[in-house]
This record gives sequence, C-alpha cells and structure tokens, in this order.
Amino acid sequence: LPEGVFSLIYGSGNDIGQALVRDARIKAVGFTGSRNGGTALAKAAQERPEPIPVYAEMSSINPVFLLPEALKARGKELGEAFVGSLNMGAGQFCTNPGLVIAVKGEALDAFVASAGEAVKGAAAQTMLTPGIHDAYVQGVDGLVASSHAREVARGPAGDGPNACQVGLFVASAEDFLTDEALQAEVFGATSLVVECADQAEVKRVAEHLEGQLTATLQMDDGDLEAARGLLPVLERRAGRVMANGWPTGVEVCHAMVHGGPYPATSDSRTTSVGSAAIHRFLRPVCYQNLPQGLLPEALRDGNPAGVSRLVDGNREV
Repeated sequence: LPEGVFSLIYGSGNDIGQALVRDARIKAVGFTGSRNGGTALAKAAQERPEPIPVYAEMSSINPVFLLPEALKARGKELGEAFVGSLNMGAGQFCTNPGLVIAVKGEALDAFVASAGEAVKGAAAQTMLTPGIHDAYVQGVDGLVASSHAREVARGPAGDGPNACQVGLFVASAEDFLTDEALQAEVFGATSLVVECADQAEVKRVAEHLEGQLTATLQMDDGDLEAARGLLPVLERRAGRVMANGWPTGVEVCHAMVHGGPYPATSDSRTTSVGSAAIHRFLRPVCYQNLPQGLLPEALRDGNPAGVSRLVDGNREV
C-alpha cells in the first residue's frame, strides 16, 4: 500500500479532528465517538467551501426486549448472559446493551435478581481514557441521584485507574417515558431495566426510543405475536434487529448492518461494518458513449477484467 494509507495521530482535544475535516484534501469522514463530537464534525464538514459527508457513529443504548415466554422459561440464564454482554470490554462496545425492557412480574424479578448477582461478581475493567471514565461516573451518579431509578446492584469498584464499576438499575416505564435523563446513554457497563405494566406499554416504550444501532428480542415460540407487534417499530429505529443473541457480537460479513437512525449515526443509509461499508467512500461515475480504449477494464465489452457486473439489467459473472 502507498505510504500514509494508515496513519495514527494522537491528540487530547478536538483540534486535530476539526483540522482534518476542514482540510480540502479530505473528501469523506468516518467517525466513532460521542453525539456531541459527531455532530460537531458534521457541522464543520457542511461549513466547508466544498461540503463533504461525515459518517458518524455516535449514541446508542441498544434495547433488549425480554418477551414473556422466554422470560418465564429462562429468566435466570438470560440474566447471567446479559451481564456477560454488558461488561464486555468494560461496556465500551457501541452495541452494549444499555436498556432492558419487559413486563413486570415474577419472571422479570427473577431476571433482575440473577443479573444483580452476576453484576456483584463482575470484575471492574479498565476504560480506555480518563475522559471516558469521568463521563461514565457522571452518568452513573445521575442514575444514583435520580428519584425515578432504583439501584439493584454494583460490582466491585476495582483498584486501578479508570476502573469501570458495573451497575444495574431499574425504573418504571411511566418514569422512563417522562424523564429524559433516564433515556441518556451511559457509555460503559451500566444498564437500566424498564418495568412495563403490559405488552402495550412495552410497545409505547419502543416507540419512544431514539435511533439505535441494535434492537434485540429474547423470545420463544410462544412470543411470536408479541414480537410481530414490535417488529415494525424496531425496524424503524435500529440498523440491526436480532433474536436470541446479544448485540455485542458484530460479525464482519456481507449481511451486517452496523448503523441506524440518528443519533446512532449521522446517516442511517450506511453501515460501518461489513462489505457494504466501502460504499461510504465511493462515488458513482457514468461513462457514456466512450470508445472501448478509454473505458476502465471492468466496463469494456467482453469483460476482460473478469468481474461480476450488471449488463442491461442482467447479472454477468
């Protein structure tokens, strides 16, 4: 590869990113970070003499819906697996399950109790930077101070710098729908369980959510109707809708969509993982009536490059 294809530049503030976005030689930008950082870069890109696209991956709480039959059948196991996903990489995966939604009752109580015990035994991992850790502590402190959230469990505090203490909180759907602070992303290994009165309220909570990278359904065969009612809502709010998995697993493959409506990303038509991700940095060009000798090999008669292509609407391999 040519020298400079991959470069790493260190900086403690926003100046380097802003300078790169404003440089006339830059024609497109990919970004992973906070909502404030992504929107600031997008604004700078649009203020250039030649505006450019910014594909920013920003804020997502990745809701997990525990449907009734699955919750009743395997709530304890789901609680344990959930905390494993929550604490992966100190909760710094952008697909971290930061919100759990279910109908209140004994089955949900069993899930919360199981998850709470798992949280108490979850080791504190080191976060990437002091700034990320400070923001995490501030977010958790906000939940602790909230009159609308109840603390279920906290993990060991950890001894090292920037240690991420795992946390689990519970709130009612009524409070979640009216308290914007409960809907804010806490980037790290803390999650909020929202208790709903019934499946209709579960749907209202889903409809209230902002754009997400993922939405997960934990379901059994008896939950098909409940899932069918949620699916049209989730399709419009998430880039990836899954069943019976955990969102922290992101496979690099042709089918993967790692994107979603704002504020999950700044452009919901794209993905930052998978083969379709390259389209963010491509621009279509039409060659009309050019002689064969001027065309790229991939467009010439006879297909000398041997590429898969579409000719007059027919796939040619």
